Amino acid sequence: MFKIIPNWHPVFVHFTLGLLMIATALYLVTLLLPDNSRHRNDLLLVANWNLWIGYAFALVTAWFGWCAFNSVTHDSASHAAMIEHRNWALTTLLVYLPVVAWSMIRAKSARPVNWLFMIVLLVPAALLASTGWHGAELVYRHGLGVMSLPQSEGHDHLQGDHADNHDHEATHDHATEHHHDATME
Repeated sequence: MFKIIPNWHPVFVHFTLGLLMIATALYLVTLLLPDNSRHRNDLLLVANWNLWIGYAFALVTAWFGWCAFNSVTHDSASHAAMIEHRNWALTTLLVYLPVVAWSMIRAKSARPVNWLFMIVLLVPAALLASTGWHGAELVYRHGLGVMSLPQSEGHDHLQGDHADNHDHEATHDHATEHHHDATME
């Protein structure tokens, strides 16, 4: 298997987040539509498949997350953050499981989605959001799994140094002189 630097976890995590959050949104839209809406059954079918495929991706994501947990270079502060992210992820997986099973039973018996199901689904969706936030902390706060950025070659864009090599003062003076000339005529 070819290697993605540093691991496969970031590849699958975005599918997991996207599919499961879209499923949650589609279930909500399904509930908000009138009972006689011709799109309700179509949206429910799409919501179900997003939930089921999203959960399958979550299992794969968790596996590669475990691999990353055991292979990414880290210090003690980031290790503590990794443990917190791992715990959120495992809790999220466990809480989603009965909801996914419930959706499959409901779909098999052709029962419509109801508000109780939606409220219960919001719990793992909130856990997923928190898990994602903790994962983002690992990357953006602790710098895990990223390659270092190249060193700047003297262009400090935050200080206004641009690569276009023209003098902004001269341009400003020229515009001021042109304006004074135009008003004197």
